[in-house]
Amino acid sequence: MNSENEISQMTLSQKPVGKFSETMDYFKKHWQLYIIFLLPALLLTIIFKYVPMGGILIAFENYNPIKGILGSEWVGLEYFQRFLSSPDFMQYLINTLKLSVYGLLWSFPVPIILAFLLNQIRSSKIKQKIQLILYMPNFVSVIVLCGIVRLLLSVNGPVNMMLHTSIDFMALPEAFRPIYIISGIWQGAGWASIMYTAALSNASQELREAAIVDGANIFQQIRVVEWPAIKDMVIIQFILQAGNIMSVGFEKALALQTSLNLPASEIISTYVYQQGLLNGNYSFSTAVGLFNTVINVILLVLVNMIVKKMNEGKGL
Repeated sequence: MNSENEISQMTLSQKPVGKFSETMDYFKKHWQLYIIFLLPALLLTIIFKYVPMGGILIAFENYNPIKGILGSEWVGLEYFQRFLSSPDFMQYLINTLKLSVYGLLWSFPVPIILAFLLNQIRSSKIKQKIQLILYMPNFVSVIVLCGIVRLLLSVNGPVNMMLHTSIDFMALPEAFRPIYIISGIWQGAGWASIMYTAALSNASQELREAAIVDGANIFQQIRVVEWPAIKDMVIIQFILQAGNIMSVGFEKALALQTSLNLPASEIISTYVYQQGLLNGNYSFSTAVGLFNTVINVILLVLVNMIVKKMNEGKGL
């Protein structure tokens, strides 16, 4: 009996090795097929992701389009020093941080709350209709969204008509951030809740039923049953979004920007657009954009380290 058990254990241990060797033999025999499938993706990644990284050199040169990147004069950190010593640097940095941090604090919890609320709906038909309504704003382009916001908040718009006022909200610097953040929540919260809703489908129904039998209310069910199902996803999303604090898209900020709300709406990304494309200061705008990217990477690493310490070593 012992010999038979030993033989069976040996055969079981050899099976995975045999499958692995068969897989490797198949790969060696048909390696051309794998290359054919991988080559387009590799080429697209190299061409559109890695080759453009060479443009970073422009930030350290007095770039001349005629001479090109390799022929332009090398100036080192001159443009970084110019930006950091400019009187408007702190204003652009503070505006960017305020818009990003406030947006993160207000918009990040909304998709999670929506997912919890949707998970409480038992009727699949009603749930699908509500999800359709919530997802629709995501398919509205940023420019169209900004046009809608401008119409709603214009002096003769619906908001002023309901309030019986004639306030030009787009001209108020203090109103720019709330407008930017609230419109962003309306557009993206429903779509962002998809991943949390999908993760909640993995929550244990037996545990939920047991919690209901024990008399747990909705909040206790969420804390004990549903929250553990999405906790890791929430942490990962928070790290990624916190790491992109400096990456505020210039399209929406530029579309909502007016000459009167510039003290609050002028951020680093719109400044890069103005300097690079409108004024033709390619080297200076590249240096500012690179500075922005470096700050993002540092924030991503720091947030990941903090979350790891607070979450038992779990992070990105």
